[in-house]
Amino acid sequence: MAGIRSLSSGLRALRPVAFGADPEGERMARIRRSPHFKDGVFQNPGGEARTRPSGSMTAFAKVFFDKESRPRRAPSGTIPLHTTTLADIASPPATGLRLTWAGHSSVLAEIDGQRVLFDPVWGERCSPFPFAGPKRLHPVPVALAALGPVDVVVISHDHYDHLDLPTIKALAGTDTLFAVPLGVGAHLERWGVPADRLRELDWHETTKVGGLSLTATPARHFCGRGLRNTQHTLWASWVVAGAEHRIFHSGDTGYFDGFRDIGSAHGPFDATMIQIGAYSDFWPDIHMTPEEGVRAHLDLQGGDPAAGVLLPIHWGTFNLATHPWAEPGEGTMQAAHKAGVTMASPRPGQPFEPADSPPTTPWWRPVALAPSEGWSAWPAVESDPEQALVGE
Repeated sequence: MAGIRSLSSGLRALRPVAFGADPEGERMARIRRSPHFKDGVFQNPGGEARTRPSGSMTAFAKVFFDKESRPRRAPSGTIPLHTTTLADIASPPATGLRLTWAGHSSVLAEIDGQRVLFDPVWGERCSPFPFAGPKRLHPVPVALAALGPVDVVVISHDHYDHLDLPTIKALAGTDTLFAVPLGVGAHLERWGVPADRLRELDWHETTKVGGLSLTATPARHFCGRGLRNTQHTLWASWVVAGAEHRIFHSGDTGYFDGFRDIGSAHGPFDATMIQIGAYSDFWPDIHMTPEEGVRAHLDLQGGDPAAGVLLPIHWGTFNLATHPWAEPGEGTMQAAHKAGVTMASPRPGQPFEPADSPPTTPWWRPVALAPSEGWSAWPAVESDPEQALVGE
């Protein structure tokens, strides 16, 4: 038995640190007690979700390597950033709520006197290796240290484009707390986050940070960082509620009816941050299209298109699917307009207050290859990139 334990310890020592750690001990016991854990894995709401590309690999490769569509999967010019400065975020938001999208799913939310950082990814690649994997299409708009103190970091799940080792290690040296789904704390502890700074939640559980309530809510996705996906860490969307404001962050998720239940229990929201990128017909169960993202926003708002602001996330920073680079932003803008929903379209790094005329310029058009049918006539946008950004 001692030899087996020694071999097991040796294998763990060889595991790349970026893979994190598997839950064990009391953490694993708590996972097994979860009503959402069955047959050795966490279960998705709405039934089983396909987590691997459906169809043949030949069909997927044909789409992925298509010479005509590949150029559209990256910007044709330099992505315009708002280089966030301390002056942008030093003063409290006048309305009590300010959001700064840093790209992909990373958002700094200043809400009712507290500062919440969702899914911070400041690394160059969303990969366990520094030399391979999807690379940033734009620099980070603000240095992590320049954000100032953060009260709580919220993680949606443990995929590399949401849970970034160098970012977490940098934040581990601060006083911030971490709110994570059940099991994800094992990764953070391996990377130096003390156990007393972790708030590890199952779906429908709530923790308090300052004057905020943070609730882990269901999502339709999956987990895994290593070569072996054990499905032993949970994935979640998040509700953050203060004395005056409520916000929702979807994490990664396919569309499901549970958005209505989340909205009924916790909404309506002043702002929703909704995943609308990296979708594909090859994995329709685990990521939403722009149209589904707008539908989810409406579900969360009780069907009221006038309620709150939709901030599209999970797009623009990494190339993770076969759709054109600008399609998530453009598609969500058109779907939101059709539904009467207010969509914010800040450039990465551009702070805005949802209650105070959020930015709406389609900044991606000047730096993207236009679709074959051309850009929609709505809204009218100047062709000169500098002119397109005037007034923001």
